[in-house]
Amino acid sequence: MHFILLSMTCSVLVSVLLKLAPRRGWDVGQMVTWNYLGAAMLSAWLLRPPPAALRHGDAPWPELLALAVVLPTLFLVLAAAVRRTGIVRSDVAQRLSLLLSLGAAFLLFGEQAGAMKLAGLALGLCAVVGILARPDTHAAPDRRGWMLLLAVWIGFAVVDVLLKRLAVAGTPATAALQVAFVLAFLGMLLWQGWRRVRHGVRPGLRHIAAGLLLGLLNFGNIVFYVRAHQSLPESPAVVFASMNIGVVVLGTAVGVLAFGEKTSTLNRIAIALAVLAIGLISLAPR
Repeated sequence: MHFILLSMTCSVLVSVLLKLAPRRGWDVGQMVTWNYLGAAMLSAWLLRPPPAALRHGDAPWPELLALAVVLPTLFLVLAAAVRRTGIVRSDVAQRLSLLLSLGAAFLLFGEQAGAMKLAGLALGLCAVVGILARPDTHAAPDRRGWMLLLAVWIGFAVVDVLLKRLAVAGTPATAALQVAFVLAFLGMLLWQGWRRVRHGVRPGLRHIAAGLLLGLLNFGNIVFYVRAHQSLPESPAVVFASMNIGVVVLGTAVGVLAFGEKTSTLNRIAIALAVLAIGLISLAPR
């Protein structure tokens, strides 16, 4: 279980780093760019993905290119969501993306809709509504915050669907991630060049260092999650549930205790519903 603890710690620390970025004066765009260089190098060194899997003529390049665009875009959206709505709500929205992934599994991949999964789906949708609610009920509606949380919710589900399509095509996950990381880095590097020319944004060593640390945490989240599944091959549902519920609980604790984020009664009820929904969906019969 220590791999699960390490994975969820890395996941929450990603949000913490994004939360600290404005306070430390780190440029999030540069951080996300160099994050993918760090993740790509670590992936090539530690995972050693099989490149031959992508050399045949029917390799799923449309999905790979889509993943390379969605991943950095989603990272920027997540950073904006953490900055505006906090770690608590952003992490819960991220983990509740499994609701949309589950819906896609029913519609696109032929998965059976059992009673526990449908109950989890219903509870999860109620949780989404509660998470979108502002902690300060007397404040004006924060439409931008809602949109960012919805984008996080949808975006992570899109990534999951793309990874499932790659798996169906027979592409090893390590090879797909390696290519996506490299392409994402190259695309973001071009964007940084445009920012330099258009807006005079200068690259800085502190932004690069923060980005490489972000890449280490991002990669750690992935590799420890994979190792958790490898160490508990007979209990994939337990790994999935422990990881997602753990991130919700740990993210809530860090957001409230370390950053003083406020949660309303409705938010707290929604978090409890999210934990229950994740448990029902993860532990439902396959």
